[in-house]
Amino acid sequence: MMDIATTNTPAIVVTASRAKESADDTPASVSLIDADRIDRLGMPSVADLLRLVPSAAISASGPAGSLTDVRIRGAEANHTLLFVEGIRANDLAAGNIPRFELLNADLASRLEVVRGPQSALWGSEAIGGVVAVSGDAFGQTRALVEGGSFGTWRGAARASVGTADQSASIGIATQRSDGIDSFDGHGDHDGFRNAALRGSGRMSVAPGIALGGSGFALWGKNQFDGFNPATFQHDDTLDQSRNRLAAGRVFVEAGQRESRYVTASASLLGSSNRNYLDETFLNRTDAKRRTLGLEGGLHLGEQMLIAALEDERETFEARDDLYFGATDQGRIRRHQSLTLEWRAGGLGPVSGGVALRHDIFSRFKDATSLRASIRGALGGGFSLAGSYGEGIGQPSFFDLYGFFPGSFAGNPSLKPESSRGGEVSLRYRGSRAGAALTYYRQQLRQEIVDVFDPSTFLSTAANSDRKSRRQGVEVEADYQPTEHVRLTATYAFLDASEPSVAGGLVKEQRRPKHSGSIALDGTAGRLSYGASIAYVGAHVDTDFGSFPARRIRLGAYWLAGAQFAYRLAGPLEATLRVANAFDDDYQDVVGYRTEGRSVHAGFRVALGR
Repeated sequence: MMDIATTNTPAIVVTASRAKESADDTPASVSLIDADRIDRLGMPSVADLLRLVPSAAISASGPAGSLTDVRIRGAEANHTLLFVEGIRANDLAAGNIPRFELLNADLASRLEVVRGPQSALWGSEAIGGVVAVSGDAFGQTRALVEGGSFGTWRGAARASVGTADQSASIGIATQRSDGIDSFDGHGDHDGFRNAALRGSGRMSVAPGIALGGSGFALWGKNQFDGFNPATFQHDDTLDQSRNRLAAGRVFVEAGQRESRYVTASASLLGSSNRNYLDETFLNRTDAKRRTLGLEGGLHLGEQMLIAALEDERETFEARDDLYFGATDQGRIRRHQSLTLEWRAGGLGPVSGGVALRHDIFSRFKDATSLRASIRGALGGGFSLAGSYGEGIGQPSFFDLYGFFPGSFAGNPSLKPESSRGGEVSLRYRGSRAGAALTYYRQQLRQEIVDVFDPSTFLSTAANSDRKSRRQGVEVEADYQPTEHVRLTATYAFLDASEPSVAGGLVKEQRRPKHSGSIALDGTAGRLSYGASIAYVGAHVDTDFGSFPARRIRLGAYWLAGAQFAYRLAGPLEATLRVANAFDDDYQDVVGYRTEGRSVHAGFRVALGR
């Protein structure tokens, strides 16, 4: 378990359990990226930062701002569960995927990634892992402006005040770029623009009673090269999408987290995705998720019991002009869940826990998920951890009911996907260094796959009757020789396969067998710096621009970047950043080009740290 935050101050994680715990004590495989590293590296998107996390495969369908998928430990893109400011943020209107291309890193001061199935704690989509993005700690103010290659501009400001009992935080950020031609380099440029807003607050209204809330809003416009409507071939088209995702959560909490507490909460998320061809409207999807929650916790010495109830209502709507309304639909579904978690400590060198969740679906058979973990201290800074976890994934509204004339018809008889797997990890934590070696193995059952009928030339979604298998090894190390310098390194090996139509197993797409990263950040007088290099091994993809579609091998690449900030006077700093420093020519998705080397300069103001 790698702590990218710091090596001599215990970090706290909140997604490896339903209660806070020390990163050094949790049996889960967790990676943390703190505000200092985020600021020093200067990367513009959360997806860029996730390249530093072992077993996280990033697939961008073109230049910055394009559709970006994150696959953890070989799982599917919609098997990563995303939380933003404590709110479940997967996009119902886009196949339950997290919209990482809309996530502006300038609003984030902390990233948590928990790898492996976590549905016993968090429910559907938590098959590959969980990513949590949150804002500032108390008493910090940041502002920046930056411009550079490809007509890129970036601006952000965020501030927070208060204490643990009374606090408020707010942030706003925007980015834009003229981009490049993602098709063949000779057509129109495919640019993007986005804007993001986030906020949170907490207020004690009486002894032991607190009110609070959080929220975020993301807007994005992305130009891309799609498929020619006449030839059905990938072409230099004038496609564009306009996306909005917004959510809010309020809560009231009684008691103290350190002894006993009860929390009641309500949240609402809405999303909208609109597609255009040269400003001509094609279609749109809209969705909402309303969630009511009640959670209580009780400490019994070194033991802790947590129980949580949730009621969720989801709505989906699709409209189109392209097919004269033939794809229109409106759907509603509900589900409830009960989660129980027991965490055990005070058993000498051993700690662990068990979580059990039961989901009651209105459209599917009910499901129960289990997670059990244990960690034992071996002495001398060494420990051994192991866990078993199960995951579930609801079919998306499009999988169930989607329809495109002449190409796709949904399958309302689909069942949820299910996963199970385990891991074992040997870890070391010293005063200045740490390391971990982890082996994991998972199986995915009833995987939802596209099935093509050659007699009708229609595709549909179906549950596979065979298993997909994933196993791998993760190696992590961190070293902090002084309080001013931090170094981390990761390597991941992945063997991911799925059943072939012809029988047997084939390699999963867009998942490199080998990947890794090295990152360095620190300060020296007036200078602060951050640098990283990520290696992405060769992987396969499918070229749908040919008939029949064929699998293609995409080559390995190195993605390096660095930022330097020099304090001019007081809190004012000048920044210089380079991305893709080696000018590597690479593709994450076949047929979609990405940017070469770019250089960016700007100014920022940093107060409070």
